[in-house]
Amino acid sequence: MDVVVVGGGIVGLSAAYHLAERDTSVMLVEQGPLGAGSTARSAGGIRSQFSTAVNVSLSLASKPVWRSFEERFGVDIEYRRNGYLFLARTEPAAERFRENVAMQRELGAESEFLAPAEATEHCPGLEPEHFVGATYNPDDGVADPNLAVQGYAAGAREGGVEIRTGTTVTDVLVDDGRVVGVEVEGDERLEVDYVVNAAGAWAGRFGELAGADIPISPRRRQVAVVEPSSPVPETDPLTIDLETGSYFRPEREGIALVGGHFGSDDPAVDPDRFDEDMDLEWAAYAVEQAADYTTYFGPDTRIRRGWAGLYGVTPDHHPVIEETRPGFVTAAGFSGHGFQHAPATGRIVAEIVLDGEPSLVDVSMLDAARFEREEHFAEHNVA
Repeated sequence: MDVVVVGGGIVGLSAAYHLAERDTSVMLVEQGPLGAGSTARSAGGIRSQFSTAVNVSLSLASKPVWRSFEERFGVDIEYRRNGYLFLARTEPAAERFRENVAMQRELGAESEFLAPAEATEHCPGLEPEHFVGATYNPDDGVADPNLAVQGYAAGAREGGVEIRTGTTVTDVLVDDGRVVGVEVEGDERLEVDYVVNAAGAWAGRFGELAGADIPISPRRRQVAVVEPSSPVPETDPLTIDLETGSYFRPEREGIALVGGHFGSDDPAVDPDRFDEDMDLEWAAYAVEQAADYTTYFGPDTRIRRGWAGLYGVTPDHHPVIEETRPGFVTAAGFSGHGFQHAPATGRIVAEIVLDGEPSLVDVSMLDAARFEREEHFAEHNVA
């Protein structure tokens, strides 16, 4: 069995690693450096607190890999299980939180619903009077995406994967309705049994080359690195004011990452030509939002730097994981959750290619045709 994986982010590397682990001949092609797309600009969150069972299941199937990553791959990814804290400002939101926690716990997650005052036990700088409820999971946390890329790349190479960076796919080869390979710059043809579309924010565009309509849209997101007025303890969880879209998490030595998407304006962008620099006006507003509900971000907060990256977004904020057409497997559109779900996704891709269907997690509802059937089921816990 010969497979080409297109996309050298964390999802593509995981897919290549798991395919090679099962004695498959794998080549991975990436137009830039490994992990230089969305993975490198990720905030590194790993959590089980989602509003749909399939996302929770992907998290629970991925977490054992994150916990044992150094043992498996020889790389310390600085995995810190500080927890995630979701905050609700209204009773309807709090009621959804209660339902989410019940579902998460039924699946095996350690989530719990908290009163606002209880939430301050995990985030001392929180101003609880703004909220009516919260959810917390102590097993959630953050890791370094760039270190994870290094680990997966080393593991894939050790397993025999040929990795070609600086290699742009220009066409998809189709024979009698089946995808049989790709063409790369220089008119080189790579003929294989399967092509895996793990191109992230570029996945919709790549799907078009295969004659597939995959509704994955590149959307710009930003993160600011700030020096707060009061240091954010490293033990604080990644904290999300879900109804405003604001979030922050601690870095080292009191520094914090602050982010969020604010407002309804969210245009698609050209993934090859978007502005990778953080917008200072956005950063100032993001800090103001975080200051509204915590004591950390006062007038002395200093914005050090920041960046912009891309989410590959679908209409319901769930990925597309399927054999889109014969010989062409898609694993993309995670809407900001691709990093944390990469371990499970890579194994699922290997199962689709080699077994015909996945057994790790039931992802049958994540086919692209769901949008034509209008069977959308939205993920609401998105920041």
